[in-house]
Amino acid sequence: MTPSKTRFELKSGLATREAFGRTLTALGRENQDVVVCDADLSKSTFTSLFAKEFPERFFSCGIAEANMISIGAGLAAGGKIPFVSSFSCFAVNKGFEQLRVTVAYPGVNLKLVGTHSGISIGEDGPSQMSIEDLGLMCSLPGFVVLSPADEVSMAALVRAAAAHVGPVFIRAGRMKAPVIYPRDQVFTVGHAVELIEGTDVTIIATGLLVAEAIRAADALEAEGVSARVVDIHTIKPLDREAIARAAQETAAIVVAEEHLIDGGLGVRVAQVVAETCPCVMEFVGIRNTYAESASPEQLLDKYGLVSRDVIAAVRRALARKG
Repeated sequence: MTPSKTRFELKSGLATREAFGRTLTALGRENQDVVVCDADLSKSTFTSLFAKEFPERFFSCGIAEANMISIGAGLAAGGKIPFVSSFSCFAVNKGFEQLRVTVAYPGVNLKLVGTHSGISIGEDGPSQMSIEDLGLMCSLPGFVVLSPADEVSMAALVRAAAAHVGPVFIRAGRMKAPVIYPRDQVFTVGHAVELIEGTDVTIIATGLLVAEAIRAADALEAEGVSARVVDIHTIKPLDREAIARAAQETAAIVVAEEHLIDGGLGVRVAQVVAETCPCVMEFVGIRNTYAESASPEQLLDKYGLVSRDVIAAVRRALARKG
């Protein structure tokens, strides 16, 4: 889409996990090689929609994510296109050895979708919050890692994942996400989307924090600050060109993510900046802690993941930039 100079009207939309389930079911109608594995959480991951329509292509693996990953890898090796899904904290953490040995090493065509990522799952508490998933999945050679911001980008990127030959991880959330994109928006794996033009600072965001970055840019405009907003929906491979251009043209970058700052998107962006055009950087994310049990809104506010925190980081960056 063409970068906007006007304000976005953010309307409530579906949770990205629901957009995943709906798109997956549509893919099932179009391609009989699409199969699904789930770990006894199909109602929560919305793979139940696929199971209802295609029960013969749905495999309920029970509460055994490591086994589920291996089953999915076997299906991929047999020529199927398996979408394997569970909560991110279970699929990634419990299944990491299998993801490494049976998926990444042989490079099989498995698609892992981790739902309930970040701390915005709310009251379920820290044992079910995945704040390490992006870092862990980016560490596996050969994996494409996607983090859609809304239902439109999720639908498009699920289709892109199905078309891509090789392992893919898609991060999805529990809570409803504001709709950012028009229905006809085109997404390309590895290419960021510049949502708002800006010359003073660039806010690079992913997932739920894209909407917060847009809100921050709106508020900053009233202060006379021109903030560029870039949605990094593909964490790996990164759009190095968009990042380098932002560093060169605005000389200040703020990275915002619902993930641990250690090992997340910010670290990956900083590496590109260091290698191309060093500039001032600030980071909005979870800092060396686990969250607790509360409503999603309370948690995002307490742990510094709302527009107010993005604005504060922008001000720090601009002060350092001089």
